[in-house]
Amino acid sequence: MDVLEVPGVLESLQPIADFVKEASAEAGLERREAYRLRLAVDEIATNVVLYGYERSGQTGLLRIAKNLDSERLTLCLEDTSPPYDPTAQAPPSDLSESLESRPIGGLGVFLTIQGVDDFRYEYVEGHNRNYFTVRRPAAV
Repeated sequence: MDVLEVPGVLESLQPIADFVKEASAEAGLERREAYRLRLAVDEIATNVVLYGYERSGQTGLLRIAKNLDSERLTLCLEDTSPPYDPTAQAPPSDLSESLESRPIGGLGVFLTIQGVDDFRYEYVEGHNRNYFTVRRPAAV
């Protein structure tokens, strides 16, 4: 399956995780890279559901598409919630501070971007598109 489309609700996070797991296996990713990719996609998908759809009072779909070539795996997570560019968020100021003393928010997105080889965002014709790219082991 190259595309999965599900409702923008929390119950859809498991089918998305399964899709990422299958794509990672097909790409031959090592366990650690597959986990980091799944974590990255889950973080953005969760934010879309909780903040993009639920908090804004909207409903919509989440669509994830796979592009696999000889060098890399790219997943595109797309939604129709209000525009939100994760790359525009400032990184956490001090990661050495304890969790209790740091301001809430931003760490998940920061870890998402750090967990993949390339992360890109665009907003096109009413759709947020988050691209997650990892190099395949043979291409390293």
